[in-house]
Amino acid sequence: MIDKRHIGHALPAFQVEVEKGRLRFFAQATGQDDPVYTDEAAARAAGHPGLPVPPTFLFCLEMESPNPAALRELLGIDYRRILHGEQGFSFHRLAYAGDTLTFRPQIADIYDKKGGALEFVVRRTSVHNQRDELVAQLRCVTVVRNA
Repeated sequence: MIDKRHIGHALPAFQVEVEKGRLRFFAQATGQDDPVYTDEAAARAAGHPGLPVPPTFLFCLEMESPNPAALRELLGIDYRRILHGEQGFSFHRLAYAGDTLTFRPQIADIYDKKGGALEFVVRRTSVHNQRDELVAQLRCVTVVRNA
């Protein structure tokens, strides 16, 4: 069983700079046809200071952690037994190309179901821009199969 004493544990914070090229690629790869995500002139005409970050792109940026395995290592989880259970986002303001975003992940909960056959680790990550304004809160649930 995963030790519940880790609930509340803060994982190392890290920063990621949002690059225009990656935003354009992500928009094209996900079928986003709104030009505000690929054309700076269209973004400015729509009232944005630059290319806005598409909502789910924050999930991609969160994977830029210097140690993507930090959570699994801390909790002693075998990656061959994990499933991606759930992903959620709460948005507070837009982020843009050129922003430097700080990700602050924390273990929000650990619980089990089916007599411990399935364990769930809930990670919440707050994302702030370079002005320390809250951009979003991310929620990810990892499922560990023990049976």
